[in-house]
Amino acid sequence: QVQPVESGGDSVQAGGSLRLSCAASMYTYNFNDMTWFRQAPGKEREGVAGIYFSNTYYADSVKGRFTISRDNGQKTVYLQMNSLKPEDTAMYYCAAGRPYGSNWADTYAYKYWGQGTQVTVSS
Repeated sequence: QVQPVESGGDSVQAGGSLRLSCAASMYTYNFNDMTWFRQAPGKEREGVAGIYFSNTYYADSVKGRFTISRDNGQKTVYLQMNSLKPEDTAMYYCAAGRPYGSNWADTYAYKYWGQGTQVTVSS
């Protein structure tokens, strides 16, 4: 398996929490540089959170609510999502393989994408 594999999506009520997982192929791309994106119906794909070694990056819309982390032993990147809102409803994707120095939130920079996992938040 070369592409990342996401899991953990579900339907929850507003204010709830979910943890998404992204299983990575460490030998295909830099596992220390992984990013979560999301795409809602009719909207462009947007960067949600990225992790580059010990540095983390977040979209303004999720700061303080989402946390990205990595388990090197499990080769897995997580996205802990708290205080979920209906506007967080989207397909969430894990991405890897961007060139060094590129913008973490640049959709076109990534070579490897997972199939996505659906998150639905109801009010």
